Amino acid sequence: MHDYDESVRRAGGEPRVLDLAAGSGDDPMTGVEGLLLTGGGDLDPALYGEPRHATFDAAEPGRDAFEIDLVRRALDANVPVFAICRGIQVLNVARGGTLVQDIPDQMPGSGVHSVREPSFAIAHDVWIASGTLLEQLMRERLESDTCPVNSRHHQAIKAVGTGLVVSATAPDGVIEAVEDPTRRFCLGVQWHPENFYRTGEFRALFEGFIDAARR
Repeated sequence: MHDYDESVRRAGGEPRVLDLAAGSGDDPMTGVEGLLLTGGGDLDPALYGEPRHATFDAAEPGRDAFEIDLVRRALDANVPVFAICRGIQVLNVARGGTLVQDIPDQMPGSGVHSVREPSFAIAHDVWIASGTLLEQLMRERLESDTCPVNSRHHQAIKAVGTGLVVSATAPDGVIEAVEDPTRRFCLGVQWHPENFYRTGEFRALFEGFIDAARR
Protein backbone atom coordinates (compact mmCIF):
# COMPACT_ATOMS: atom_id res chain seq x y z
CA MET A 1 0.00 0.00 0.00
CA HIS A 2 3.00 2.30 0.44
CA ASP A 3 3.15 3.40 -3.21
CA TYR A 4 -0.58 4.19 -3.27
CA ASP A 5 -0.34 6.20 -0.05
CA GLU A 6 2.68 8.16 -1.27
CA SER A 7 1.07 8.88 -4.64
CA VAL A 8 -2.00 10.30 -2.91
CA ARG A 9 0.05 12.37 -0.46
CA ARG A 10 2.31 13.82 -3.16
CA ALA A 11 -0.80 14.85 -5.09
CA GLY A 12 -2.05 16.74 -2.02
CA GLY A 13 -4.47 14.19 -0.56
CA GLU A 14 -4.65 12.32 2.73
CA PRO A 15 -5.08 8.54 2.30
CA ARG A 16 -7.37 6.48 4.51
CA VAL A 17 -7.65 2.71 4.20
CA LEU A 18 -11.23 1.46 4.29
CA ASP A 19 -11.52 -1.55 6.57
CA LEU A 20 -13.04 -4.67 5.06
CA ALA A 21 -13.40 -6.08 8.58
CA ALA A 22 -15.27 -3.07 9.98
CA GLY A 23 -18.49 -3.79 11.86
CA SER A 24 -21.70 -4.09 9.88
CA GLY A 25 -23.09 -1.00 11.59
CA ASP A 26 -20.20 1.17 10.41
CA ASP A 27 -20.44 3.07 7.10
CA PRO A 28 -16.97 2.92 5.48
CA MET A 29 -17.88 5.77 3.11
CA THR A 30 -18.45 8.29 5.89
CA GLY A 31 -16.16 11.27 5.27
CA VAL A 32 -14.72 9.80 2.07
CA GLU A 33 -14.21 12.42 -0.64
CA GLY A 34 -12.66 10.13 -3.26
CA LEU A 35 -12.46 6.36 -3.74
CA LEU A 36 -9.18 4.75 -4.88
CA LEU A 37 -9.48 1.08 -5.87
CA THR A 38 -6.16 -0.77 -5.76
CA GLY A 39 -4.60 -3.90 -7.23
CA GLY A 40 -5.04 -7.42 -5.87
CA GLY A 41 -6.38 -10.88 -6.63
CA ASP A 42 -8.94 -11.95 -9.24
CA LEU A 43 -12.63 -11.17 -9.00
CA ASP A 44 -14.82 -14.26 -8.74
CA PRO A 45 -16.11 -14.80 -12.31
CA ALA A 46 -19.46 -15.90 -10.87
CA LEU A 47 -20.04 -12.16 -10.48
CA TYR A 48 -20.27 -11.88 -14.27
CA GLY A 49 -21.78 -15.27 -14.97
CA GLU A 50 -18.75 -17.40 -15.89
CA PRO A 51 -17.04 -20.47 -14.40
CA ARG A 52 -13.57 -20.07 -12.95
CA HIS A 53 -10.57 -20.40 -15.25
CA ALA A 54 -7.79 -22.74 -14.11
CA THR A 55 -5.58 -19.71 -13.31
CA PHE A 56 -8.12 -18.10 -10.95
CA ASP A 57 -6.36 -16.51 -7.96
CA ALA A 58 -8.90 -15.34 -5.40
CA ALA A 59 -8.69 -12.06 -3.51
CA GLU A 60 -9.23 -11.81 0.25
CA PRO A 61 -12.57 -13.28 1.41
CA GLY A 62 -15.32 -10.67 1.16
CA ARG A 63 -13.24 -8.16 -0.80
CA ASP A 64 -15.17 -8.55 -4.07
CA ALA A 65 -18.56 -7.73 -2.58
CA PHE A 66 -17.10 -4.98 -0.38
CA GLU A 67 -15.43 -3.13 -3.26
CA ILE A 68 -18.28 -3.56 -5.73
CA ASP A 69 -20.63 -2.04 -3.16
CA LEU A 70 -18.19 0.82 -2.52
CA VAL A 71 -17.79 1.71 -6.18
CA ARG A 72 -21.53 1.59 -6.87
CA ARG A 73 -22.24 3.84 -3.91
CA ALA A 74 -19.46 6.24 -4.89
CA LEU A 75 -20.71 6.53 -8.46
CA ASP A 76 -24.32 6.98 -7.35
CA ALA A 77 -23.17 9.85 -5.10
CA ASN A 78 -20.83 11.25 -7.80
CA VAL A 79 -17.82 10.73 -5.52
CA PRO A 80 -14.60 10.67 -7.61
CA VAL A 81 -13.33 7.15 -8.38
CA PHE A 82 -9.81 6.23 -9.50
CA ALA A 83 -9.44 2.49 -10.19
CA ILE A 84 -6.06 0.79 -10.67
CA CYS A 85 -5.34 -2.73 -12.05
CA ARG A 86 -7.80 -4.99 -10.15
CA GLY A 87 -9.64 -1.75 -9.48
CA ILE A 88 -10.51 -1.17 -13.15
CA GLN A 89 -11.86 -4.72 -13.24
CA VAL A 90 -13.99 -4.10 -10.13
CA LEU A 91 -15.30 -0.90 -11.72
CA ASN A 92 -16.17 -2.71 -14.93
CA VAL A 93 -17.93 -5.64 -13.25
CA ALA A 94 -19.81 -3.26 -10.95
CA ARG A 95 -21.23 -1.67 -14.11
CA GLY A 96 -22.29 -5.03 -15.58
CA GLY A 97 -19.17 -5.75 -17.66
CA THR A 98 -17.15 -8.94 -18.01
CA LEU A 99 -13.47 -9.89 -17.91
CA VAL A 100 -10.92 -11.84 -19.90
CA GLN A 101 -9.94 -14.31 -17.19
CA ASP A 102 -6.51 -15.19 -18.55
CA ILE A 103 -4.95 -13.11 -21.32
CA PRO A 104 -2.29 -15.63 -22.45
CA ASP A 105 -4.87 -18.41 -22.77
CA GLN A 106 -7.91 -16.47 -24.02
CA MET A 107 -6.18 -13.91 -26.23
CA PRO A 108 -3.64 -15.91 -28.30
CA GLY A 109 -0.91 -13.73 -29.76
CA SER A 110 -1.29 -11.03 -27.12
CA GLY A 111 1.73 -9.14 -25.86
CA VAL A 112 3.41 -9.32 -22.46
CA HIS A 113 1.20 -7.95 -19.69
CA SER A 114 2.93 -9.30 -16.59
CA VAL A 115 6.37 -7.88 -15.83
CA ARG A 116 6.65 -8.05 -12.05
CA GLU A 117 10.20 -6.91 -11.26
CA PRO A 118 11.13 -4.17 -11.02
CA SER A 119 7.65 -2.81 -10.38
CA PHE A 120 8.25 0.21 -12.63
CA ALA A 121 9.59 -1.79 -15.61
CA ILE A 122 7.99 -0.65 -18.87
CA ALA A 123 6.06 -3.45 -20.57
CA HIS A 124 4.43 -1.77 -23.57
CA ASP A 125 2.84 1.42 -24.87
CA VAL A 126 -0.81 2.34 -24.56
CA TRP A 127 -2.73 4.27 -27.20
CA ILE A 128 -4.84 6.99 -25.58
CA ALA A 129 -8.11 8.07 -27.17
CA SER A 130 -8.49 11.71 -28.16
CA GLY A 131 -10.89 13.87 -26.20
CA THR A 132 -10.88 11.71 -23.07
CA LEU A 133 -10.18 12.63 -19.46
CA LEU A 134 -7.10 10.41 -19.62
CA GLU A 135 -5.74 12.36 -22.58
CA GLN A 136 -6.42 15.64 -20.84
CA LEU A 137 -4.56 14.54 -17.70
CA MET A 138 -1.63 13.00 -19.58
CA ARG A 139 -1.30 15.62 -22.31
CA GLU A 140 2.12 16.91 -21.21
CA ARG A 141 3.65 13.41 -21.19
CA LEU A 142 2.17 12.05 -24.41
CA GLU A 143 4.27 11.36 -27.47
CA SER A 144 1.58 11.81 -30.12
CA ASP A 145 -1.17 9.55 -28.72
CA THR A 146 1.01 6.94 -26.98
CA CYS A 147 2.42 6.49 -23.52
CA PRO A 148 4.72 3.75 -22.09
CA VAL A 149 3.38 1.89 -19.04
CA ASN A 150 4.32 -0.88 -16.63
CA SER A 151 2.11 -3.96 -16.43
CA ARG A 152 1.49 -6.97 -14.18
CA HIS A 153 -1.90 -8.56 -14.74
CA HIS A 154 -3.30 -11.66 -16.41
CA GLN A 155 -6.91 -10.45 -16.60
CA ALA A 156 -8.48 -7.51 -18.42
CA ILE A 157 -11.80 -6.01 -19.46
CA LYS A 158 -13.75 -7.99 -22.06
CA ALA A 159 -17.28 -6.56 -22.41
CA VAL A 160 -17.26 -2.92 -21.28
CA GLY A 161 -19.68 -2.04 -18.48
CA THR A 162 -22.66 0.28 -18.88
CA GLY A 163 -21.74 3.95 -19.15
CA LEU A 164 -18.00 3.32 -19.45
CA VAL A 165 -15.98 4.29 -22.52
CA VAL A 166 -12.58 2.93 -23.50
CA SER A 167 -9.89 5.59 -23.23
CA ALA A 168 -6.74 3.50 -23.85
CA THR A 169 -5.71 0.20 -25.39
CA ALA A 170 -2.48 -1.77 -25.72
CA PRO A 171 -1.14 -2.50 -29.23
CA ASP A 172 -2.59 -6.04 -28.97
CA GLY A 173 -6.09 -4.70 -28.28
CA VAL A 174 -6.18 -5.27 -24.51
CA ILE A 175 -8.23 -2.51 -22.89
CA GLU A 176 -5.94 -0.42 -20.69
CA ALA A 177 -8.24 2.37 -19.47
CA VAL A 178 -11.92 3.23 -19.17
CA GLU A 179 -13.81 6.23 -17.85
CA ASP A 180 -17.32 7.51 -17.30
CA PRO A 181 -17.61 11.00 -18.81
CA THR A 182 -20.91 11.65 -17.02
CA ARG A 183 -19.28 11.55 -13.59
CA ARG A 184 -17.21 14.23 -11.86
CA PHE A 185 -14.18 11.92 -12.03
CA CYS A 186 -14.33 8.23 -12.90
CA LEU A 187 -11.17 6.73 -14.39
CA GLY A 188 -9.75 3.22 -14.40
CA VAL A 189 -6.30 2.18 -15.65
CA GLN A 190 -4.94 -1.34 -16.00
CA TRP A 191 -1.30 -0.46 -15.27
CA HIS A 192 0.24 0.69 -11.96
CA PRO A 193 0.83 4.48 -11.96
CA GLU A 194 1.44 4.46 -8.21
CA ASN A 195 4.81 2.74 -8.73
CA PHE A 196 6.15 5.95 -10.32
CA TYR A 197 5.49 8.25 -7.37
CA ARG A 198 9.22 9.02 -7.00
CA THR A 199 9.67 10.18 -10.60
CA GLY A 200 6.20 11.58 -11.21
CA GLU A 201 5.37 10.21 -14.67
CA PHE A 202 1.74 9.65 -13.68
CA ARG A 203 1.37 12.22 -10.92
CA ALA A 204 -1.17 14.08 -13.07
CA LEU A 205 -3.61 11.18 -12.70
CA PHE A 206 -3.49 11.41 -8.91
CA GLU A 207 -3.60 15.21 -9.00
CA GLY A 208 -6.70 15.11 -11.19
CA PHE A 209 -8.33 12.65 -8.79
CA ILE A 210 -7.48 14.74 -5.70
CA ASP A 211 -8.58 17.98 -7.39
CA ALA A 212 -11.94 16.40 -8.22
CA ALA A 213 -12.32 15.16 -4.63
CA ARG A 214 -11.70 18.68 -3.33
CA ARG A 215 -14.38 20.12 -5.58
